[in-house]
Amino acid sequence: MEVTFLGTGTSQGIPVIGCDCKICQSKNIKDKRLRSSIYIKYNNTNIIIDTGPDFRQQALKEKIKNLDFILYTHAHKDHTGGIDDIRSFNFFLKKKIPIYGNKKTMNQIINDYSYIFKKNNYKALPKLSINYINNEFKTNGILIKPIKVKHNKLDVLGYRINNFTYITDANFISNNEKKKIVGSEVLVINCLQKDKHVSHFNLDEALSIIKELKVKKTYLTHISHNLGLHRETSKILPKNVKMAYDCLKISI
Repeated sequence: MEVTFLGTGTSQGIPVIGCDCKICQSKNIKDKRLRSSIYIKYNNTNIIIDTGPDFRQQALKEKIKNLDFILYTHAHKDHTGGIDDIRSFNFFLKKKIPIYGNKKTMNQIINDYSYIFKKNNYKALPKLSINYINNEFKTNGILIKPIKVKHNKLDVLGYRINNFTYITDANFISNNEKKKIVGSEVLVINCLQKDKHVSHFNLDEALSIIKELKVKKTYLTHISHNLGLHRETSKILPKNVKMAYDCLKISI
């Protein structure tokens, strides 16, 4: 399995519009963060998790030409805002793209992008097939295990595929759901900032969960400018924990 981090930033990305802090003004490419998304190549299958507002730019940068299906974590715009750009894949792959998410997420997408799902003959629209999920399922011969987490009061899905687990936009994981993560070789988990936050793990909380789950290697994502410079924050992390950055590729 190869995982590419298309984006590792929050809803605002880094740099934040109008911000003069040292993180937003950093010249280090690892401090430039698009909205969070990953691209997985596994068993001759191409998977995207979340299509945020930067999806077009991300797909062009990584020269993504194949797409089998998309997993959505939740329906906030920094995770769905690039949905229109799926139509490019429809055009050259000549097929509908299946999208997966829990019932609330899929219904919110149908509502937010109602023009896509209305019956009409307009060809320049994304062609998507909606798939509601709750428990583990198999598609393209791949077993996918949803992990239910809380983003304040919102139900969000993380995903485990083989020995890889991806969780973003969370501030609570129940003990039952943590059991689904145990045994993962690699965990990606959101870490917004150093101070406590109402709907995201902060650094101390993320490190506590990582220690509890005893995952061999963990990457932090969904990072805001309040977590600090990539170079400086990396120095204080345990050896098995790294800050992810845009365009990072990992093999599992």
